[in-house]
Amino acid sequence: MKKFLLVGAPVKEGIGSAGLLILRVAAGLLMMTHGWSKIQNFEGMVQSGFDPIGLGAGLSVVLLIGAEFVAALFIVLGFLTRLSAIPLIVAMSVAAFVAHAADPLQVKELSLLYLTVFAALFVTGAGKYSVDSLLFKK
Repeated sequence: MKKFLLVGAPVKEGIGSAGLLILRVAAGLLMMTHGWSKIQNFEGMVQSGFDPIGLGAGLSVVLLIGAEFVAALFIVLGFLTRLSAIPLIVAMSVAAFVAHAADPLQVKELSLLYLTVFAALFVTGAGKYSVDSLLFKK
């Protein structure tokens, strides 16, 4: 126990994978609430002209829903985790550095926090408690 508290456990061990499971499920489910609100307000977002990077409002909203709901669901399941983290990293980068570029840190900190979590999951992968682990056992 002392070693665990002082040094920690490598991600390949069960306790590290349990930590990744908690991180994946919490961040993914919370992100899905953002995606769900955009699904419910799809028409309103398109009509408002939501287009932070010049792709057109319709495509921008569809891509954002794909990231915030579909990719986040995949993160929760631990399915294609590294691949699923990419659209979330892009979406949170756009939110922090484009949509909220001129805003104070208090406004952009949530997108920066999500960006950090999804970047970490991109680096680590899902861990052993995931669909990825079942599908791609090494």
